[in-house]
Amino acid sequence: MEVKKNPKADLNRNSGLYFVIGLTIVLFATWRMLEHKTYVSDEEFVNVLNVMDEMDEEVPITELIKTPPPPPPPTTPDVIEVVEDIEEVEETIIESTESSQDTFVEEVVSVDDVDVGEEEEEILVPFAVIENVPVFPGCENLGSEAERKACFNRKIQEHIQKNFNYPKTALEMGISGRVFVQFEIDGTGKVSGIRKRGPDRLLEEEAVRIIASLPQMKPGMQRGRPAKVGYSIPINFMMQ
Repeated sequence: MEVKKNPKADLNRNSGLYFVIGLTIVLFATWRMLEHKTYVSDEEFVNVLNVMDEMDEEVPITELIKTPPPPPPPTTPDVIEVVEDIEEVEETIIESTESSQDTFVEEVVSVDDVDVGEEEEEILVPFAVIENVPVFPGCENLGSEAERKACFNRKIQEHIQKNFNYPKTALEMGISGRVFVQFEIDGTGKVSGIRKRGPDRLLEEEAVRIIASLPQMKPGMQRGRPAKVGYSIPINFMMQ
């Protein structure tokens, strides 16, 4: 018995190659479908714009409310009747309060008997031009004004360094900068009128606290009288 099947006609011989080719074609077609994009043509865009431009806006019809005219003013009577007074009114005699030459004045007040006090106004003099600067405690024994000024400035710096305390909240938030402080030393030697300007409220409050804790000093003198002295100083808040 002869075998009729040809050994060369094997259908499974190239099946793997055909499978790879078919899979490649399917993947390529799928990729092209995903990458396919469509665009609106210029004609469609123009049509849309024309449609929007042709829309008519409905204007609401308003009704005019007519207000009635104001009433006419009242007419005056044609005849005015004069009514005679029946009751008699007694006149009140007003006596004059002016004094004459015959009036006797018992006591005359002299102008010399009135004490007139002079009110002294406290003037504000800058620290740089004051005749006698305020004396900080510890600078009393210095002779010249230049030495007292230098001692005053040095004592202020020492006081700030001694009482300086960086605010904890400002330190955690990384807030730093320079606070400009202006204050006055009044006629009694006390600090008053503190004004501040800085980058943050926490730093300003700390600067005011330091200046407010300054000790009482001997007041400055201008033309032999106690004067209010203005002083300004910057306080630096820097993190190291």
